[in-house]
Amino acid sequence: MPFRLRIGQKSDIGNYRENNEDNVAVQKLTEEGRCELVVCLVADGMGGQLAGEKASQMANEVIARELKHGYRDVHNFEQVRELIRKATLRANQEIIELGEYDREYSNMGTTIVLAVWLPQFRDDCLYVSWLGDSRAYLVRDGKIEQLTVDHSIAQALVEAGVISQEEARVHRFRNRLWKYLGTPEVGEGPEVKLVYLRPGDRFLLCTDGLTGVVDDAKLCEVVSQAADPQCCAEELVRLALDCDSKDNVSCVTIFVEEGSQPEASIHAGQVTG
Repeated sequence: MPFRLRIGQKSDIGNYRENNEDNVAVQKLTEEGRCELVVCLVADGMGGQLAGEKASQMANEVIARELKHGYRDVHNFEQVRELIRKATLRANQEIIELGEYDREYSNMGTTIVLAVWLPQFRDDCLYVSWLGDSRAYLVRDGKIEQLTVDHSIAQALVEAGVISQEEARVHRFRNRLWKYLGTPEVGEGPEVKLVYLRPGDRFLLCTDGLTGVVDDAKLCEVVSQAADPQCCAEELVRLALDCDSKDNVSCVTIFVEEGSQPEASIHAGQVTG
């Protein structure tokens, strides 16, 4: 069964920040009228002055560039995973190198969460990868599943059995990250999850400006009820701001449908601020 993806995106500076360190990018590569590659990536930059903006921008640009260069050479699932890992490691290397070369960008970093679709290989699979606390969710049959695990100290304490998941939501180390782009802790590269698609699936990629103030139940309600992915992205950002999010807020929404051939329609989206 061929699949069609409809994709919306939105990024907002929010009510309290002076600049938007988030970066959202959705790119499609088409050859001879066929959709070959779709890359959806949300990044939340960190660093002084404009360093966070630069790190998140570099993450999007470098990862998309590396995936475009290498996607034709993948022939199995593990090769896809390796391609995504290598693209992420390349972005990490370039962010670190720029920080070492230019003082203005020293100690900059960024979270990332990305979804990669390779219909030229298999159109019934979506690959999800991440570093940091930007998240990916799957909404299926009215239920929401968090596909990612935060690389925060609070989450590490949950996994060690020291605190509960509910305690982690308000823990003082909930925003303290131990793994993100711009550090050697990236190691061998990020985990890459494979999700088999079903018609009606809806994916959400977002920064903690959204998840820090809106719980999973409300995310599920909004994503499930939306008729259009762009309206859904805009509604989620508006909801976070109404809930007094003190961060930049960004998200990408992906709606999965049956199609006559593999295709992706992408709304240009909007960056506010």
